[in-house]
Amino acid sequence: MFTDNREQQEFAKQWGYLAGLLHDLGKFSQRFQNRLSGENLSVDHATKGAQELAKLNFPWGHLLAYGVAGHHSGLLDAESNFSCQKKRLTSETLEEIPSAPSFLLTFELPPPPKSLFEGLRSHSHLPFHTSLLSRFFFSCLIDADFLATEAFMNAGQTRERNQIPENCLEKIAKLVRSKIDNFPTPAPTDTVNLQRAKVVTDCRRAAESEPGLFTLTVPTGGGKTLSSLQFALDHALKYQKKRIIYVIPFTSIIEQNAEVIRDILAPLETEHFQPLIEHHSSLSPEKDSTTSRLATENWDAPIIITTAVQFYESFFAAKTSRSRKIHNVANSVVIFDEAQSLPVNFLTPCLSLLRELSDFYATTCVLCTATQPAIEYEEENFNIGLTDLREIIEDTDQLFSTLKRVELSRLGQRTNSDLSTQLNSHRQALCIVNRRKHAQELYELLPESEENFHLSALMCPEHRSRILQHIRQRLEEDLPTRVISTQLIEAGVDVDFPVVYRALAGLDSIAQAAGRCNRHGKLKSLGQVFLFEADDQQAETYFRDTAQVTQRILPDHPDLLSTTAIQDYFDRYYYKNSSRWDEKGIMELFECRGKNKTLPFHFQFQTAAKEFQLIAQWQQPVLIPYDNKAKKLIEELRNPNIPLHRQLLRGLQRYTVQVPPKLLTNNWQDFEHLRDDEFHVLISPELHYSTNFGLHFDPNSQHLTSLIL
Repeated sequence: MFTDNREQQEFAKQWGYLAGLLHDLGKFSQRFQNRLSGENLSVDHATKGAQELAKLNFPWGHLLAYGVAGHHSGLLDAESNFSCQKKRLTSETLEEIPSAPSFLLTFELPPPPKSLFEGLRSHSHLPFHTSLLSRFFFSCLIDADFLATEAFMNAGQTRERNQIPENCLEKIAKLVRSKIDNFPTPAPTDTVNLQRAKVVTDCRRAAESEPGLFTLTVPTGGGKTLSSLQFALDHALKYQKKRIIYVIPFTSIIEQNAEVIRDILAPLETEHFQPLIEHHSSLSPEKDSTTSRLATENWDAPIIITTAVQFYESFFAAKTSRSRKIHNVANSVVIFDEAQSLPVNFLTPCLSLLRELSDFYATTCVLCTATQPAIEYEEENFNIGLTDLREIIEDTDQLFSTLKRVELSRLGQRTNSDLSTQLNSHRQALCIVNRRKHAQELYELLPESEENFHLSALMCPEHRSRILQHIRQRLEEDLPTRVISTQLIEAGVDVDFPVVYRALAGLDSIAQAAGRCNRHGKLKSLGQVFLFEADDQQAETYFRDTAQVTQRILPDHPDLLSTTAIQDYFDRYYYKNSSRWDEKGIMELFECRGKNKTLPFHFQFQTAAKEFQLIAQWQQPVLIPYDNKAKKLIEELRNPNIPLHRQLLRGLQRYTVQVPPKLLTNNWQDFEHLRDDEFHVLISPELHYSTNFGLHFDPNSQHLTSLIL
C-alpha cells in the first residue's frame, strides 16, 4: 500500500497481516463450530476480532477494528441508534473462544511510523488522515477476503479474472507511442496538429518529473486524451506505478475516450486479459465480458476509465462492494479529466482526498482541463487548496493563443423569437441552453425540417447516440444542420460547428461550448461563438450560481476565453463561497478524541457515505421501449423467473430516462411498474415519446413526431 517509504511498507505489511489473521477470530467460538456442523444459526464472527484489535497498542488498534467489525456488513458509524462501532466493541454477549490458538491473542501491534504524519498542514487534518488510513486497510482486507473465498468456493470464476501479463504497461506504452508517432507530420500551416504535437512533447518531458500533483491545461481539441495517456504511461514506467485511472465527469466522454484507447490496445486483448476496463453506468452490455466485470470489482487492470461519481464516492463509501477497489488506487497515476467540474459544495473533502493520495499513497494526480480551476493553496483566500501543483505545458498562454479558433461576441438579452430567427439564418449552427424546456421551446420555433435537430436528456442514451451519429454525418457531408441542445453536448462530444450560440452560464461551460466551434481548425477564419442572456431565467441552481459569477466578470475581460478570465472566474466562484466548501459537514464526521478509551477515533463512516453524494438523487429512472432490443430486454424484466443479472441491467441503461419524481407520480398510470415497483416502463411510447423530444406529456407541442417502434 505504501510504496515510497520502506518504513511505511513494513508497517503496512504488519498491520495488514494482523487484520487478516484476526478478522475471523469469532469463528473459533463453539456456536460457529455448530453452524459448520449443520445447525441453522446466525453467528456474529467479526466483532470478537475487532474487540481484540481495539485492545492493542491504544489507540492504534481501533483503526483496524473498524474494518474488521465491518468486513461483511460495511463500515459502521462510531455511534448511532442502530448497530454501531461502540455497541460492537462494548458487547459483553459474545462467546469466549478458548479453542483459538494462543498465538492469535499474543500479537503486538506496532505504531505507525512518524513519517506517516509528516507533511500534514495542520492538526485539523489528522482526523481525515487517520480515517483514510483505516479505509485503506479495510479495502485491503475485504478484497483479500473476497478473493480467497472465491478461490476456495468458485475456482472457475477465479480463472476468469484478469490475468495481467508481465511488463504490461511497457507493452501498452509502446502501442500508444507508436500510435502518436505515426500521425502524419503536420504541414507548416496546420496550426492545430502542430500544437497537439507540442502538447505531446511537453507531456513526455514532464513525465520524468518526481511524482505528485500536476496540472495539464490544454484548450478543447488540443489532444488531451492521448497526450495525458502518454504522460501517465511514461511516468508510471519511470516510477513503477501499477495502473492508470481516468476519472471523467460525464459518461458521454467516457465512451468516446474509451473507444480511442481500446482501439490502440486491441492487439493486447485476450479472452482472459482486458488491458482497459470501463466502470460506469452507461456501459453497453456487448463490451461487458466476465473478465471485465470481475475487474471492475477491485479495479484490477492496467487502465481504468471511470466517473468522478464512482471515484470520489468510493472513498467515502461504507459498503464493502464500493470500498474493495480503493486500495488499488495507491501507487497509480490518476488523470482527472474536466477537472473544473469539482462541485464547490464538496471542495474540502475532494481536495483533502487528492492531497492524501499524493502525499501518502504514492499516487500521481493530473488535473486535466481547458479551464483550470483555481485550487492552489492561499492562506487567506483558499486555505483548503493544494500545494506544489506543477503545470505540464511549458507555455500555456502561447498554446491558447496559437490554438485560438473562435471569437466570442456578446449579444445581450434575446427573446426566443430573435434566437430562432438568427439560428435559421445559418446553414450550420449549434445552440446550447440550460434547461430542457427552453430547448424544446426554441426548437418549436424553427421550421419543421430534416435540417433541424433537438437533443436533451429526455431522450434515452440509445436515441441520443443515433441522433448524434446522424448530426456528425451531415456535418461531414457539409449539409445544412442546426442543433438545439442542453449542456449534454458540451463536454467531450466530438462535433464541429462554424457557429455556436450559448446561453449565459458558468465560464467553464461557455468554454466547453466554444470547444464545439471550429473544433478542428478547418475554417479559413475564426469560428463564431455568441453569448446571450435568455428570457428563460429559470436555470438550475448550478447554472444560476455560475452564470451570476460570469455576469460579474464580464466588464473586466474583453476576451472571456482567456486564461486570465478563467482564473478570475474560479477565484470568485470558489473563494467567495467558503461557507459551501463542505456544505454537508463531511469533514466534521471524522474526529480524533484523544484518550477516549472506548472510541479514540470517532468516525461516522455510514453517515459520511449517506451525505457524500456528488449528484443529488432527486430523479427517478424510467424505461423506454425505444426499439426491438429494448422491448426484448423489457420482456426479460417482466419475467419473474429471470433474475436481475448484470447483462440485463446494463442493457436497460441504454433505454433509461431520468425524470423528477413528481412527473412519475403525476403520470403513474402511464407506466407499467415491475419488480416491486422498482422499474417503471412507459406504456404508450406512441403517445408520450417522440423522435424530436423524447419523453413528453404535453399533447399541445407542435413538433411531436411519434416514434415508430
